[in-house]
Amino acid sequence: MDFITLDFETATPQRDSPCELGVTIVRDRQIVETKSWLIKPLYYPHFNPFNVAVHGIRPADVAQQPTFEELWPAIKPYLDGHLLIAHNASFDFSVLRKTLATYQLPLPKARFACSLKFSRKIWKGLSAYDLKSLCNMHRIQFHHHRAASDSHACAALTLKALAHTGTTCETEFAAKMLSTITHL
Repeated sequence: MDFITLDFETATPQRDSPCELGVTIVRDRQIVETKSWLIKPLYYPHFNPFNVAVHGIRPADVAQQPTFEELWPAIKPYLDGHLLIAHNASFDFSVLRKTLATYQLPLPKARFACSLKFSRKIWKGLSAYDLKSLCNMHRIQFHHHRAASDSHACAALTLKALAHTGTTCETEFAAKMLSTITHL
């Protein structure tokens, strides 16, 4: 089964302030590539101290980086036409939607699902379902709150869920993963 996981880090609480994006490509149930981009956010140089404390990305780290609008031609092929998965997808896909709207860019034609939601249904009764807790449970090592590492961890977690449920293709996803695939 092929899919792409993604993770955004933001500079501020505003959803159109991405400062990093990570994507991980999975083909035939194998992780084949992880890529990330540092992004100069719309509100540069303003970064919320809380956000910096979470991910460690500072204004100086993105000062010479392109904006999302400048990066979009490189990013779009990773998203357009694919099944996208994120952990707590409501956050990541709201960042994508809001940022694209801010720059007046069209949404990619993509489908998406949330690994947080299907993890809750697959592994019932856990005390926590955040990415760190689930990765600890499955012995997936990663550097939390850096976009490339988080997207890679989400891909590894999704592969564990696919194996656990015996899901081999996208058409089996809804029934076996007890989750829906939604269009952007």
